[in-house]
Amino acid sequence: MPNIVSVEKMSKRYGDRILFEDIVFGIEKGEKVALIAQNGTGKTSLLNILAGIESPDTGGVAFNKDYRTGYLPQDPDVAKFHLVSDYIFNDQNPQQHVIKEYELAIEHGDINAIEKATNAVDALNAWDYEVRIKQIITSFQVPGFETEIKTLSGGQKKRLALAALLIDQPDFIILDEPTNHLDLEMIEWLENYLTQQNITVLLVTHDRYFLDRVCNRILEMDQTKLYQYDGDYEYFLEKKNERMFNESRETDKAKNSYRTELEWIRKMPKARGTKSKSRIQAFDAIKEKALRKTGYQELKFDVKMNRIGGKILELKNIQKKYGDKNIIKGFDYTFKRGDKIGIVGKNGVGKSTFLNIITGDEPIDSGKLNKGETIIMGYFKQDNIKLPNDTRVIDAIKNIADIIPTANGGHITASQMLTAFHFPPDRQYTFVSKLSGGEKRRLYLLTLLMHNPNFLILDEPTNDLDLLTLNALEEFLQYFAGCLIIVSHDRYFLDKLVDQLFVFEGDGLISIYNGTYSEYREYTKLKEKEALAAKKNNNNTINVETKAPEKSNKNKLTYKEKFEFETLEKELPQFEKEKQELEEKLNLGSANHEELLQWGQRLEFLIGDIDNKSLRWLELSEK
Repeated sequence: MPNIVSVEKMSKRYGDRILFEDIVFGIEKGEKVALIAQNGTGKTSLLNILAGIESPDTGGVAFNKDYRTGYLPQDPDVAKFHLVSDYIFNDQNPQQHVIKEYELAIEHGDINAIEKATNAVDALNAWDYEVRIKQIITSFQVPGFETEIKTLSGGQKKRLALAALLIDQPDFIILDEPTNHLDLEMIEWLENYLTQQNITVLLVTHDRYFLDRVCNRILEMDQTKLYQYDGDYEYFLEKKNERMFNESRETDKAKNSYRTELEWIRKMPKARGTKSKSRIQAFDAIKEKALRKTGYQELKFDVKMNRIGGKILELKNIQKKYGDKNIIKGFDYTFKRGDKIGIVGKNGVGKSTFLNIITGDEPIDSGKLNKGETIIMGYFKQDNIKLPNDTRVIDAIKNIADIIPTANGGHITASQMLTAFHFPPDRQYTFVSKLSGGEKRRLYLLTLLMHNPNFLILDEPTNDLDLLTLNALEEFLQYFAGCLIIVSHDRYFLDKLVDQLFVFEGDGLISIYNGTYSEYREYTKLKEKEALAAKKNNNNTINVETKAPEKSNKNKLTYKEKFEFETLEKELPQFEKEKQELEEKLNLGSANHEELLQWGQRLEFLIGDIDNKSLRWLELSEK
């Protein structure tokens, strides 16, 4: 396979800091590659260089000119465009141009414009392309084409940029935290899309399920160097630990040699002989190896938690509306010590409003909310990180406390706590304004935990945190004795920490599911499958004798078959609906002869297609 991009001995500095030095790698056509590194070590800088936004200090990047590159940054700049349609559609692409005209005509309801645009789409045979575009913008809940971009939220802008990138179909896609601002169903759709399409991907993500299911290779940047692993995340962790163990042994050996050679250097007069000069040169190499860091200190959260009493928090018949829209409709729950609850649901159904109600930041319309006297809440907000930019990192911590009590009765200093949070001494006197986005979130999380809360609320805490910090945060939260509420699109994070879900179903309905997120998804897929089968039977589309499927490893679906099965489950109801609409139109018979002919041909095609797809669905469902 040809290389799409080749990086040769590339280096980049940020002020006095070396981000990476003399790194070398290539990405072949069809590869799905993840880039892993601690926050602040240059991930975004590397992606910006590959996207042509920044330049390296030394070395270079060579692209295969036969392939086009597309880039989704963490915070895409969409402000220069006026309308959603202006951003999504590339008028230089003839198919996109006619589809844009068609979609705008549909939105305006202009019959003449619809007819003209329909003919143009026909002429370019672009209907399949139009269906694909519709699928992408629907999956990411992109607002109407006439919506002004300046009215969009940050999450809507990110989803708009991602949709436009996929519609453009570049050969090589660079994605910086693509799952941020996506709900769980959107993430699953994107997973399937990236694994099935014949595209090449380089991505930065904190979502370990997403990484495992999409990527087949990992690049790691660590202390200015780059390491490569051909395998999944578990394989990466295994090989990284082996590497760090070997490096630690080499460093220990070098330290012993360093002490011996340092004593010789101090006693040795100015070297005149060849052997002496050679030994002095070798000493410099030993010194560098002996004094190098062999990895960051293991991050341990050990902050003392305030005592929690018997009464925690009671919600009784909570009601909340915005205008005519129900946000919460009659919800009851009494929190117990040690509750670990995940909150899931589509974007815009009221998850953040629910959190604001619990913390008292937003009033309820009716009902009762009773909070225990011993409860101290810590609320990690998604988009409200308040840190003084003109303050040094260590002062931001010392403003809370110089000494922090630990769970075992001891104490640690502010500097020690920062070091444990991967802010080494040389970074502690950096101004907050100079930190990366991920470093700011990590510092904000530290300031929150230092107040010793016993009721933690985390709204999308995993966004922009590096995997090293996430692993340690998970370990702390597993042993956290207070109450924990998590809103997150990170399925791995939810599965590891919560054993109960509040499911926001829309229209103010909140159901409670006892189990992990993965168990909940299996449950909902089973329900969807049963509902689809019942609908098929009611419509007499298929008639089969129901019998329990035999469990057999031999019949287990492959990943490709699983994707095909899930696609059929989505497509069949849509085709049935279209079939019903066409039958109604034909029964009315009010259209002209040409339209009646077109509808009849389409109906004939649909009936055959539904039969074939239904049979295939049955075949896969038996597995």
